[in-house]
Amino acid sequence: MAEPTSGRTRPRDAAIGTGAGRVLLLVYGIFAVSAGARAGVQIATKFSEAPLAFLLSAFAALVYVAATIGLAVGGVRGRLIALASCSIELVGVLVVGTLSVLDQEAFPDATVWSRFGSGYGYVPLVLPLIGLWWLWRNRPGRP
Repeated sequence: MAEPTSGRTRPRDAAIGTGAGRVLLLVYGIFAVSAGARAGVQIATKFSEAPLAFLLSAFAALVYVAATIGLAVGGVRGRLIALASCSIELVGVLVVGTLSVLDQEAFPDATVWSRFGSGYGYVPLVLPLIGLWWLWRNRPGRP
């Protein structure tokens, strides 16, 4: 006779992009598109005005794309991609956020991460924390 299972059990190899992870996947996808579109327009139309800011926005878009892919793929490879992406994102938003506050002349135009993502409702600051928490919470071998 099979033992009853509680609602708290899950397979050891549960995909990180399932359940509530789908919301995280959706938000990362939206940020990948929005940051990429913003950077593309800025680079194409006024690159000479703030090249550092616009290149940082393009880099942020690539990080969001990588996080989206990592969460969607799952497994060991996807988890590593998502972990690296979320970590890079957190460091990026903290460094760029701090620099944009301390040296406003270096950032004459906003990036996704400037002022800790204030132009995006501070979601760029909170998103990697949620992503890292989700990856930790759904790590392999966790009962």
